[in-house]
Amino acid sequence: MKQHDLAACQFGSMAAKYLTSSVHAAGADLERLTKFVRDSKAARILDMGCGAGHASFALARGGAREVVAYDLAAQMLNVVAAEAATRGYAQIETRPGPAERLAFADASFDLVVTRYSAHHWLNVRGGVQEAARVLKPGGTLIVIDVLAPENPLMDTVLQTVEILRDPSHVRDYRESEWRALLQATHFIRPDVHTWKLPMEFDSWVERIGTSAPRVQALRLVLDELPSEAREYFALGPQRSFAIDAGWFETRKPAS
Repeated sequence: MKQHDLAACQFGSMAAKYLTSSVHAAGADLERLTKFVRDSKAARILDMGCGAGHASFALARGGAREVVAYDLAAQMLNVVAAEAATRGYAQIETRPGPAERLAFADASFDLVVTRYSAHHWLNVRGGVQEAARVLKPGGTLIVIDVLAPENPLMDTVLQTVEILRDPSHVRDYRESEWRALLQATHFIRPDVHTWKLPMEFDSWVERIGTSAPRVQALRLVLDELPSEAREYFALGPQRSFAIDAGWFETRKPAS
């Protein structure tokens, strides 16, 4: 199965669980998105890799005139459409497709947002280039995602547990990699905010439907981590842990 199909299948079958996931449905970053829209008055917004739609709902709360929730998984989009109707967000529309090929005209959005999606993109550079293409001059890109540590050992640990949990995982990128990618795509130097994202092991694997053999492998990997990694990821007695997350806010040059 190709990676795009794997991602659509993996997340589509668990769409309802992502709607109610506390990790995805809450967070200061969602409140920050709402405030950003309210302050900037961005009118037309694209939510790339919208998942269960939590970023789209936050953007709609901020007063956006139009929010396009865009995702590979049709089941995710069905969940978003139903929840948007329940919440009365008539300005949210859903569109299917991959991040690397956006079916929108050049310079058609004031703001592009992607939240906890880019680590699944087969071609992250292509996705960022597409975001730049569909943004209006002076428009803003906000990337919210898990961050890989700059330390090689911690990076390896994170990528290992991510792909064991979810076969559709591609890569969590380091802050330095995001900065270089945005610079290469001619975005303005980003404002960056980082925080720790706590994970509870049982709900983390249950949410994505990780198979029993992979869950066992994850337990073994986490139980046998070197002390440096156990400390970095704040590994707890029930295999709870914490990972890095980041908010990158940048603009397309006005000319």
